[in-house]
Amino acid sequence: MIQNRRQVFQGVTDEALVDMAQSQNDQAFAELIERHQNSCLKLALSILRDKSDAEDEVQNACWKAFEHLAQFNREAKFSTWLTRIVVNQCLMRLRQTKRAKLFYMDDTQVGEDSVTLEFRDDNLNPEEALGKLEIAEALKQEIDRIPHLLRNVFLLRDVQELPMEEVADRLGISVAAAKSRLLRARLELRTRMSRHQSGFGAASLITA
Repeated sequence: MIQNRRQVFQGVTDEALVDMAQSQNDQAFAELIERHQNSCLKLALSILRDKSDAEDEVQNACWKAFEHLAQFNREAKFSTWLTRIVVNQCLMRLRQTKRAKLFYMDDTQVGEDSVTLEFRDDNLNPEEALGKLEIAEALKQEIDRIPHLLRNVFLLRDVQELPMEEVADRLGISVAAAKSRLLRARLELRTRMSRHQSGFGAASLITA
């Protein structure tokens, strides 16, 4: 069934699948979930740090997305909308876990004083996780907008982390030319990302 569905929807955009899903096509919705489930699970796992909890909340998020699909107004991509639901589910899970697991020692005597000891919760800050998600989305979009000649060298060097000599060899240019293009690509990306600064906050952007 999964293989047949993939064949039917091969090449169909997320936007078209949303249209079909909002018209009661459950197979189209299943295809949307299949496409984005792995990335959602990775995000949930990065927040909850527990595979079982992460799987549960992704499943809960997918069900909520199904229930509220009619409310999806396309102000963002479906993948962004779905991951926000995942983050919200994880936030609720963290709050519940914190209430259940946070350890208090009330009215403990320390000398003549009575104090309350609270052990710190070391879970990832959920707001930071959402901020990183938004930055990653913007970064991907802006990398795609870098001119082709600059983007290639950036992807090979800074994303795939290939040695500069191999980058130059793959592109058929000199190492000096590759370094020049890489510098221009980084400057181009920094300029593009700076336009998002007011939305993310200066501390959220990579400035190195």
